[in-house]
Amino acid sequence: MLHIANPIYDSVFKYLMEDERIAKTLLGALIKREIVEIKMRPNEYANTTKDNIAMFRIDFAARVQEADGEVKMILIELQKTWVETETLRFRQYLGAQYANPANMRTEEKRHYAYPIITIYLMGHRVGDINVPVLYVGRNFRDYDGNEVTRGIPDPFVDSLTHESIIVQIPFLKGQKNNRLEKILDVFCQDRKDKDNMQILNVDEEIMEEDEEMRRIVTRLLSAASDSQVRHSMNIEEEINTALENRDTEIMLYKNEAKKARKVIAEKDEQLSKKDEQLSKQSEQLFAAIRLLHSNGMSKEQIASSLGIGIDIADKALKNNM
Repeated sequence: MLHIANPIYDSVFKYLMEDERIAKTLLGALIKREIVEIKMRPNEYANTTKDNIAMFRIDFAARVQEADGEVKMILIELQKTWVETETLRFRQYLGAQYANPANMRTEEKRHYAYPIITIYLMGHRVGDINVPVLYVGRNFRDYDGNEVTRGIPDPFVDSLTHESIIVQIPFLKGQKNNRLEKILDVFCQDRKDKDNMQILNVDEEIMEEDEEMRRIVTRLLSAASDSQVRHSMNIEEEINTALENRDTEIMLYKNEAKKARKVIAEKDEQLSKKDEQLSKQSEQLFAAIRLLHSNGMSKEQIASSLGIGIDIADKALKNNM
């Protein structure tokens, strides 16, 4: 059994992806294209701080070979979170990427954006989607739903649309049915050490699968013994625990508020029903007062007969005017 650093931690994941060969292996398997060359864009990753630990980002510029043999430049935006966070954060960063002039290229005196592929590594499940890896592609169709192939791909269209890949880490259950599943197996959280969540226990045979897997596992073994990486993991864990405690408190407050709103709504309903009953009773009383008055009884006689104040009798008769 091998004890590797848990790559769900931002510090470990960054350490892993700083190896260009590993980045080519993992990202190439995810986007299903051969990556000829890849570079981590400088200063694009998020540091481990209290404000942004909920989401970690790394951007890559990659030259990929398409199915037809053409090699072209693309941008890969990778975002990872191990706690639930607002989708607005993802959208804001994506918007910044679209607006960044550095992501543009000139072609025949026109400016176009490099195609972007967004990859989201989620430490939690997304809604009711129950697949480990979800591919969100682009469809090119006309009004009648017919596929459009002429002129595709087009740099203008590529500049304004993008592909997305969502990896749900909780659904990585050790399956190895394809190349991608074999690589993602090192993220499977079912392998967490029972005494230390910073460590994953993997079978030594994973090293025998191929050279690229050996490199990935070796890199994670190295991370597990790196004092700086371990220190960063401890910081992440402390902050994440604080965030979880905060979220738990918020959830409890929300539940209490929900219960309070329910009680208030029930009391309001009860008061509304009582108001309706009182209104009906008042209408019946006023009708009786007007009937007696129409039969010749004075206000004083009506008040005495019904056991009410003369002001009530007076009010009933005035409302009838």
